[in-house]
Amino acid sequence: MPPDVRDWLPEGHLAWFILDAVAGMDLDAFYAVYRRDGLGRPAYEPSMMVALLLYAYARGTRSARAIERACEEDVAYRVIA
Repeated sequence: MPPDVRDWLPEGHLAWFILDAVAGMDLDAFYAVYRRDGLGRPAYEPSMMVALLLYAYARGTRSARAIERACEEDVAYRVIA
């Protein structure tokens, strides 16, 4: 594997577009309910989850198990996650 898995993803890939789009979104509603008191398990980063779901839905993957599997097997999903 390369030192950085992002090197395997070409410049014009859909994943980069999704990441840029999510970076420009107002996600305050997600962060408003984000627990910061240290109780319970730490939550996943909301911007990463939004990007992951948008990318998966754009690719036609709607199953949570299939998305989880893709995060282990697909480079684009790994870059987003």
